[in-house]
Amino acid sequence: MTSTSQTLTNITVQAPGLLERVMISTLTTLPTCVFLFINSIMLFTLRSKPVFRETCRYILLYNLLFADTVQLAQSQIHFLLAVLRIRISYPVCAFLVGFTQLTAVISPLTLVVMPLERYVAVCYPLRHGTIITIRNTGAAIIVIWAISFLNIIIRTLLFLALFEELGDLEVKDFCGDIAILLGSKSDHFDKAFTCIVFVAAGVAVIFSYIGVIVAARSASTDKALAIKARNTLLLNLFQLILSLSSTIYNPLLVPLLMIVTRIVLVRIQNAFYLFFIILPRCLTSLIYGLRDQTIRPVLIYHLCCQLKCPVVEDKG
Repeated sequence: MTSTSQTLTNITVQAPGLLERVMISTLTTLPTCVFLFINSIMLFTLRSKPVFRETCRYILLYNLLFADTVQLAQSQIHFLLAVLRIRISYPVCAFLVGFTQLTAVISPLTLVVMPLERYVAVCYPLRHGTIITIRNTGAAIIVIWAISFLNIIIRTLLFLALFEELGDLEVKDFCGDIAILLGSKSDHFDKAFTCIVFVAAGVAVIFSYIGVIVAARSASTDKALAIKARNTLLLNLFQLILSLSSTIYNPLLVPLLMIVTRIVLVRIQNAFYLFFIILPRCLTSLIYGLRDQTIRPVLIYHLCCQLKCPVVEDKG
């Protein structure tokens, strides 16, 4: 994994001329800025009314969207550093990558908790108010961030253990995960941790989905609530797949190394960056914001700069 990623890194650094590099930077930065604006409006929306601040599922959604927004900004910064061939020192790179990894883990970990909240709402409606409280939700978010911080601490310790072996403090190629994944231990830990997080999220979504489907067949279950919960869980699964897409970014490029020319590979890599890195982190606000009948009118109101915009009501 390390050698392959390093090869892809070298190809990125050996990009075409200045004009094309400026065009690539512009074509990725413009949509990123648009998506950051939409996500920021969504974050503001989720803090604008008491119903959002005092409802557990909206609190979890805010945590998910905040992580995706920060991750989107960080990914673009790393991409611009690579395209513009800006080299930085290993300590600075380690800090930037650590901050990126911190928020990257938050999204799948939040998707462990969100399906369970919907499961309790459908399967245990009478106990939902006592189990899913703001206090318990806050505790779950603290645990999510603590696990993410622990991941960063372990990665940093593994990096520092081999830091003295570096002959030069300046990163040779560009700042990214591969630059600080020194040695097999770091690589193995990164793979194992990623695998555990996504498996846990997948099990949570599938378990909750099966539970909701079974509960929906019960006569005592609110059918409308069960259907909405089922659809939400499907969205959670889709969101998890989008989060997972960033981990297959390099493996998809590996077979192309022996097929296409360097210039073609660079352009394919830029396209993959848009679809597998940028796009997944901007869909959260659109998926949840436009679908939720409580969020949608407020979100559109703020997107229109508080002007009177037509809001299409969902009659389904």
